[in-house]
Amino acid sequence: MPVNKFAPVFKIKKLKIMTGKTKWAIDPMHSEVQFKIKHLVISTVTGSFKKFEGTIVRNGEDFTGADVNFEIDVASIDTNQPKRDEHLKSRDFFDVETYPKISFTSTSFLKSGEDYKIIGNLTIRNITKTIELDVEYGGFQKDIEGNMKHGFEVTGKIKRKEFDMNFNALTETGGLTLGEEVKLIANIQVANHQTELG
Repeated sequence: MPVNKFAPVFKIKKLKIMTGKTKWAIDPMHSEVQFKIKHLVISTVTGSFKKFEGTIVRNGEDFTGADVNFEIDVASIDTNQPKRDEHLKSRDFFDVETYPKISFTSTSFLKSGEDYKIIGNLTIRNITKTIELDVEYGGFQKDIEGNMKHGFEVTGKIKRKEFDMNFNALTETGGLTLGEEVKLIANIQVANHQTELG
């Protein structure tokens, strides 16, 4: 069959897929870190930390096997009640003067359907415990400045007594004023400039 030299030529462009390591930093303006604890058993008190930082180093196309490092400035705690915040900073709870930081380092970042599970070491008051966190992956999008962002909601639970935060008080009926279990909730955006690491 003769070749039509005037026929259009179509070239298929290959998409560049980043398979090396990339470093993503938490965007503090679009992220939040909260905790919830029962009060008098009948209601929940919510608090947050206003200062934190962290990175994720991704090893391929998705976040499977990624390395997470996260640190919280405990003095930035905010429960919307200054008197309560000061008590939480005291030796009864976080003892901020002695232990100013909370840190988390992942040991495992595994795919679970469309989402992930993270296992890692959480350190509070210089006590380190292994915890497991559920990670709901929100997807990715470029912001108005062209920076690629990924979003996650991270949830988990810890027992405060495991970190030597044993303070409690009794009600008139003998009940405890504070719950033992603390729920952790973090809504996180991470960003980078698509720079591959060596």
